[in-house]
Amino acid sequence: MSNTENMEKQKKGFYFYDWGKSAFETSVTVAILPVWFSTLFLAANGINLDIGNMSFTSDTIWSFAVFSSALIIALTSPIVGAIADRTKIKMLMLRIFTYVGAGATISMGLALIFGIWFKWIWLLAMFILANLGLNGAGVFYNAILPHLGDEDEMDGISNTAYAYGYLGGGILLVIHLALLLGTNYADWAIALALSTSGIWWYGFALITFKNLKEPEIINPAENLTLGSAFTLAGQELSSTMREIRTRFKVLFLYLLAYFFFIDGINSVTSLAGVYGPSVLGIGLIANMIVIIMVQFIAAPAAIGFTKLSNKTGTKKALTIACVGWCVVVVGALGFAPLELEKHEEYDLQYNWVEESNQTGYYAATINEDTINVAISGNEQTWIKKWQEIIPTKTSTDDNNIIKFDYEKQNGHEYTNLSKLQNLITGLDNTRFSLSISGGPLADKTEVGIHHPTHLGDETLDSIPSLVREHVWSKLGVSIFYQWMLLGLLAGCVLGGSQGLARSLYSQLVPETKSAEFFGFFGFFGKVAALLGPLLYGIVGTLFGSSRAALASLGLLIVIGTVLLGFVDVEKGIKLANEYDQNYHSNQLEQE
Repeated sequence: MSNTENMEKQKKGFYFYDWGKSAFETSVTVAILPVWFSTLFLAANGINLDIGNMSFTSDTIWSFAVFSSALIIALTSPIVGAIADRTKIKMLMLRIFTYVGAGATISMGLALIFGIWFKWIWLLAMFILANLGLNGAGVFYNAILPHLGDEDEMDGISNTAYAYGYLGGGILLVIHLALLLGTNYADWAIALALSTSGIWWYGFALITFKNLKEPEIINPAENLTLGSAFTLAGQELSSTMREIRTRFKVLFLYLLAYFFFIDGINSVTSLAGVYGPSVLGIGLIANMIVIIMVQFIAAPAAIGFTKLSNKTGTKKALTIACVGWCVVVVGALGFAPLELEKHEEYDLQYNWVEESNQTGYYAATINEDTINVAISGNEQTWIKKWQEIIPTKTSTDDNNIIKFDYEKQNGHEYTNLSKLQNLITGLDNTRFSLSISGGPLADKTEVGIHHPTHLGDETLDSIPSLVREHVWSKLGVSIFYQWMLLGLLAGCVLGGSQGLARSLYSQLVPETKSAEFFGFFGFFGKVAALLGPLLYGIVGTLFGSSRAALASLGLLIVIGTVLLGFVDVEKGIKLANEYDQNYHSNQLEQE
């Protein structure tokens, strides 16, 4: 096999790893798990989980989970990367982290065997472990990129890999969508979708393991023990940090810019899956449809950004992508469900049934698209208080969670006038809505302050209120189509931002220290991955506003984009090439 054919085979192996792991990043991280996690968290804890004096929602708990898994990788990746540049372990470590990540993803399906109180905890634990595998594998996967071609090929190789990922993740997500629709979102189907994402990841990684070869090492370390390996890593890291501060100042500035903009971008994408359902009321299927759209838009967009970078340069193309992300975040702040107008849109619907000119009764029905379980904690107490006039039944299953019963008396429950009047008042501090049609209380409506359509009580609520009043309501654009618009914009810039950011870094690092430098790349990226979800959780908790938390992520992208403007790419590439040349010269002299 010729060198050209061999290199093309290795590139294919590189591309297919992205194809496989993207199943976790799309079906698990964004599309399915956040919504299922939010539902199970709600069922087990209510709107909030109180720990000490702090109150946590499902999206803040999720953000802290992303934070914890990224912390471990951030602290270890530079050390392991330094060792990988002196020993042939890049492919070995890629395998190990893949086994951990894909194995944990497959194990998510075991959540079915646990009670409602433990399901969300198991899923959270497996997600943290799978995220460790994904991020750890990414350090060594990315470190192989500079060995696959020349500098002028990096944009194409990096963006093509991302395009493979978007397509691979998108195709499996279509299959998962069909599965969930065909089973009416059954828990077993959701669990199967999560587990098959791990199988997909591992299965296509086998192509990578077969085709992608361990890069040659210029100056290998001999007879390393565990202790001497970490000693070597410490020495290499100390040397690299000095070199970055002195010799690679351009690279350091880029890392600083990358730290901010990739933090904002990755945090937005990782938290979108929980922001949609918890803040905007986006359903599981609607969320999946939009994510599929993002995947299939991002794939050609990634290739398009490659062509753009060939004309404008990598830095300018990346800057355009970052500015596009700023637009996405600002747009997301203005999204809001339209105010409820039709009687059928409300969660609790009371319809007057007239028996004679003087008498009648209200028959209650429930919008099952919005409500499926009454949860424990404060909300379960509330449901128990009003169960006489809300069509429910008490089940001894799942830790005595009260479940809504749609079959009882053909979906109708009788009520008297005074109890219904009290319910209207008692609905205020809930996530439910109520509408009355006909009879003595005709046209009365109530929306709880935790309902997605309720705006005005939280920081920055004035933005979606204003946009809803003057744009969405006048155009009749529902939250689903607003979410689709966000997906369209995000898909256009997703591939360019991720692919070009990695490509530009690969051009600025010496090939002889690729793993170590990509260890720092992983370190900055993972520390950034810590800051974003942590910032989202802190701001959301302190201000009681998920929109304020989202705005803080947008600010990170703005800072990173501004810093990117000061990066001298040509000077950085020149310094990296000079380092490699000097390194090779020194090795020849020693021989």
